[in-house]
Amino acid sequence: MIPALCVLLSLQLIGEVVTRGLGLPLPGPVLGLLLLVAGCALRPSLAQMLRPVTSTILGNLSLFFVPAGVGVVAHLQQFRQEGLAIAVALTVSTALAIAAGALVFKIVARWTGQNSEPGE
Repeated sequence: MIPALCVLLSLQLIGEVVTRGLGLPLPGPVLGLLLLVAGCALRPSLAQMLRPVTSTILGNLSLFFVPAGVGVVAHLQQFRQEGLAIAVALTVSTALAIAAGALVFKIVARWTGQNSEPGE
């Protein structure tokens, strides 16, 4: 378990160092995740080694939302004052993210020839 955690954290660190060092407009953890995907694709044994740790992390993912809940409670007064603006911003940004994801999916499906729409 410790070696797998070291691999995950090392890839995140490498991503942070590279993005900050080169000034890339990409978060370090995203680059680290891309390195992880590439590593798992090149060495399937790496994916097998990481599987127990990643399953445990995903199984306890709800714990990562506790700090967000504490933040909401801590800033409850601000939410009372600006609640409508926050709700509108969250709704619009969520709708835009869903639309962007659907558009990208449709474009990729068209590129790969896997268009599932009838008549196309």
